[in-house]
Amino acid sequence: MIKIAPSILAADPLNLERDVRKAEKAGCDWIHVDVMDAHFVPNLAYSPDVVRRLKEVTSLPLDVHLMMDHPEKLTDVFLEAGADSLTIHAEADADVNALLERIREKERLPGIAIRPHTPLEKALPYLEKAGLVLAMTVEPGFGGQKLEPEVVDKIRAIRDSGYQGYIEADGGIREDNIRMLVENGLTVAVMGTALFHAEDMAASIRWLHTVSRGE
Repeated sequence: MIKIAPSILAADPLNLERDVRKAEKAGCDWIHVDVMDAHFVPNLAYSPDVVRRLKEVTSLPLDVHLMMDHPEKLTDVFLEAGADSLTIHAEADADVNALLERIREKERLPGIAIRPHTPLEKALPYLEKAGLVLAMTVEPGFGGQKLEPEVVDKIRAIRDSGYQGYIEADGGIREDNIRMLVENGLTVAVMGTALFHAEDMAASIRWLHTVSRGE
């Protein structure tokens, strides 16, 4: 069964605690936290303090995604704040291998992410050290975008490479396309508006888990 990770980018920023508690009660598996530096992507969110406070209000793993030019500046800070998994971009201007090793040394899950139009070959050198590969299915930075279908081939290629870690996707995942993603190798679905704007989040999560079991 795949893991469902609601992205707080789609939550009410004035009521994050309420929405995170709602997501946990609804049966989700992880909480996804996007961190944006307004350089690597044209948006700004969230600080280590947000991760630290979220750690106080939920028992769910915090899946933190650093969309930053220089993730090495805040890797340790986010780990200390309570990130259970920490994902950095293959395109980042950093020693990516060293950062993945650092995350694993701290006994957290290291992840590597790639943008939709970045060739998969950019991430291949890091797969041995990564416990999670995040294939962005939209250009990172803003929620509510449509999934770029060509990324499905990338997800399938990651699976077919023999990679044994989590295969995660983020962006435009909805009830009408998640079955296709799961069939091609998806194991973690990051979903924002499709969950936080759903009429019944718990019912949506139950359905998503059922689909992932092939039912």
